[in-house]
Amino acid sequence: MSGPLVLLDSASLYFRSFFALPESMTSPDGVPVNAVRGFAGMIAQILTDRRPARLVACLDADWRPAFRVEAIPSYKAQRVADPAVNAEEVPDTLTPQVPIIIDLLDALGIATAEAAGYEADDVIGTLAHREAAGPVEIITGDRDLFQCVRDEPTPVRVVYVGRGWSKAEVIGPQELATRYGLPAEGLAYADMAVLRGDPSDGLPGITGVGEKTAAKLITKFGSLAALVEAAAAGSKDVPLKVRDAFTHDADYLAKAPLVVRVATDATLETTGTPEVPHPVDVDRVRELQERWALGSAVDRLLKALGA
Repeated sequence: MSGPLVLLDSASLYFRSFFALPESMTSPDGVPVNAVRGFAGMIAQILTDRRPARLVACLDADWRPAFRVEAIPSYKAQRVADPAVNAEEVPDTLTPQVPIIIDLLDALGIATAEAAGYEADDVIGTLAHREAAGPVEIITGDRDLFQCVRDEPTPVRVVYVGRGWSKAEVIGPQELATRYGLPAEGLAYADMAVLRGDPSDGLPGITGVGEKTAAKLITKFGSLAALVEAAAAGSKDVPLKVRDAFTHDADYLAKAPLVVRVATDATLETTGTPEVPHPVDVDRVRELQERWALGSAVDRLLKALGA
């Protein structure tokens, strides 16, 4: 295989498409399709620019898994729209577009993967961990997946699109080390993230420890486990205020790694064919294109797939 295995963080990408394009893009009966058109156009660009040998769209089967909430109840709590059903707060005009995206992926024959009780991040982590045949590229706007980068046994890179595709950054171990002053391997990022926390995910972090301090501590001790062990032993190499914070936040410190680190052993449910090119139901794709007024984005996508 000449190209990489490309893993799409699908929700991250269609959320960004939704906010990047105007809601005035609608179907003939007035349903907004800006996220669908943007997502389709981005996949076309990915196929053209990254030339994958295989492509998998990774999906959220559970956006707020029970095992993470049980560990830290505040996990994504601020995003809950309806506590009774644990429903995520999503713009009303995005919700009806998700089934259209799934239908389009199915008609295109693009492989999808999800795992009951897990997020898309865990699906990506599992697929990247299993891959032995060649390089992996993760396309995402979420920095949490930086923890997956590695050189061995097969290289894994994150193509970070937080500022859009035109400003995409390819993040590997060296880029991670340069950007954050961390050891050049992905788990160091997860260890730093435990200490730093992430308010957008409801993770408080360790009191008084910001990103720079977290990175310095992980770099100095090599891992979160070694840092915690040194702090517990009263090492003077761990600042007193950090040792005190570890004592104060001991419950969070014990549980956060389970929440922050992506799973690598999820049981996956897959559809479609990862290999590119693959069979495409062109007639059905054209029907969806016309039904939802998806325009030239679908033309570009069919062309990129050789269909």
